[in-house]
Amino acid sequence: EFWGDIAKEFYWKRQHPGPFLKYNFDVTKGKIFIEWMKGATTNICYNLLDRNVGEKKLGDKVAFYWEGNEPGDSMKITYSELLHKVCQFANVLRDQGVKKGDRISIYLPMILELVIAMLACARIGALHSVVFAGFSANSLCERILDCGCSLLITADAFYRGDKLVNLKQIADEALQKCKDKGSPLKKVIVVKHMGREEIAADGTCSKSPPLKRLCQDVQGLFLILCFPQTPWNPGTDMWWHELMNGASTECEPEWCDAEDKLFILYTSGSTGKPKGVLHTVGGYMLYAATSFKYVFDYQPEDVYWCTADIGWITGHSYLTYGPLANGATSVLFEGVPTYPDIGRMWSIVDKYKVTKFYTAPTAIRLLMKHGEEPVKKHSRKSLKVLGTVGEPINPEAWLWYYRVVGEERCPIVDTFWQTETGGHMLTSLPAATPMKPGSATFPFFGVVPAIVNESGEELEGEAEGYLVFKQPWPGIMRTLYGNHQQFETTYFKKFPGYYVTGDGCRRDKDGYYWITGRIDDMLNVSGHLLSTAEVESALLGHAAVSEAAVVSHPHPLKGECLYCFVTLKDGHEFSKNLADELKKQVREKIGPIATPDYIQYAPSLPKTRSGKITRRILRKIAQNDRDVGDISTLANPGIINHLFNSRCDT
Repeated sequence: EFWGDIAKEFYWKRQHPGPFLKYNFDVTKGKIFIEWMKGATTNICYNLLDRNVGEKKLGDKVAFYWEGNEPGDSMKITYSELLHKVCQFANVLRDQGVKKGDRISIYLPMILELVIAMLACARIGALHSVVFAGFSANSLCERILDCGCSLLITADAFYRGDKLVNLKQIADEALQKCKDKGSPLKKVIVVKHMGREEIAADGTCSKSPPLKRLCQDVQGLFLILCFPQTPWNPGTDMWWHELMNGASTECEPEWCDAEDKLFILYTSGSTGKPKGVLHTVGGYMLYAATSFKYVFDYQPEDVYWCTADIGWITGHSYLTYGPLANGATSVLFEGVPTYPDIGRMWSIVDKYKVTKFYTAPTAIRLLMKHGEEPVKKHSRKSLKVLGTVGEPINPEAWLWYYRVVGEERCPIVDTFWQTETGGHMLTSLPAATPMKPGSATFPFFGVVPAIVNESGEELEGEAEGYLVFKQPWPGIMRTLYGNHQQFETTYFKKFPGYYVTGDGCRRDKDGYYWITGRIDDMLNVSGHLLSTAEVESALLGHAAVSEAAVVSHPHPLKGECLYCFVTLKDGHEFSKNLADELKKQVREKIGPIATPDYIQYAPSLPKTRSGKITRRILRKIAQNDRDVGDISTLANPGIINHLFNSRCDT
């Protein structure tokens, strides 16, 4: 009934003819499936834009304030302007032969074209697969191949802080890898981001000269930095602005079934191969919109800022779909919290009078390290609600956020959820739930959590064990793209009848939930899940490495970081140069976010007699905790002392 009432707030071309919800969570009873409102038809882009402009008369309301990497580099776009640009780009995609069900890869920085591209895909029923612009060519190639993308949207280059990222060059490397694997991509649309000022009002552009940027050096002198020419492949590459020039601002939406595919977003898998999490149109729309509205206590006059990159699920649900479904005004920020100074976030809060602010514990710990002064020299009077996302927040960081940033007047919503859940699962509601620093608090509407033990038995009252969910919510993923068997194995096989999160959890005497961390072979680095197998595979790609094992190590800013053990092939010696090479290898294979903090040489690794590496013991060694427990099952217990004595200095 609750979700039925929520559904009435959206436009449906056709109502669902059958049951509102059908599902099976029990692998022992057959195939796992979830269907919300199957048979109903709608279009999520129509609900986000056309209805807000037409029915709700919000055409002149600002949809996004875009704040560039450089202070002073900013623009805004209204709902009416956004609708026109989305329709134009949807027509561009159709002209390129894109049709319903096709997969489009989007590899862009945090610019307005990213949102426009996503919504244009949704308008014509194509699936978008957004790849974080910090990922490597290898990661991009892997994702393009996995879902069979027919077109790539990227940009020339962008600045992240003071670092220039030649995005087109990385994209070209990825496309070469695709070609080498027998799957060439024939169409690439390129946004001229760094060279915007060269585009004339009619959308034409002169043959682009080397891009220039004015920089002030430490003596106050101005330097002109020249960027290399954008690499160009005439057979595949097309400029965004040239295609948009003259495209119609009207585009009839593709009416989609509520259970039609909306997007694929890749998350690290414990096998080392990224998993393509698939979300569908109807349920995801309801869940993203409703959780945004209630968790942030959204009001029409709010200016909302989620600092997450759209390359992650937080940017999908709570920077794109959720806020736009509510007609909200959001800030879209291209830069980093510390550039050009440590007070950048708070100057943006003051500039746009931000009322609701949503960020990650990693960012809070980073800013906390620099003390209160950079925060307190800005007003922040507009702030009303603060939120955290991505990983459990430690109580010290929570209290600093509450006392210093929010001046003890802003409630904090500490949200637990996953790429797979589509939206908030455990959260407080602002000014409605008594807060406990570090607790994800209570389940969101319609969410039924349970804590089970190793045998799958539900634990009542105060308890600690595996966090599971007993029934579906509208935003739950429907499958892993192209691999339903892995979907069932990963999320439903361990405890039949439940969705298994892979997280440990504790419930206290007041019924509050506390996430205790991953219980599988995953790491949470700066709020981003990384698979140990993926990092180990990257290390094993080096000619000198015969074996590798990766575990987590506590980190004061990132929450967790990577501590790696490597065994070398005969004829190779461990050195600082080799360690640097290995770090570089991981960066190139996965991306900068996966760079190991520590690499320790291990003559051999502790293993069971069946040959399985005991990561439990390696975690103890990484943390210098000599209480290693029972080692009677080890084939080589003597190696443990050696590894403790040759630990990296942490």
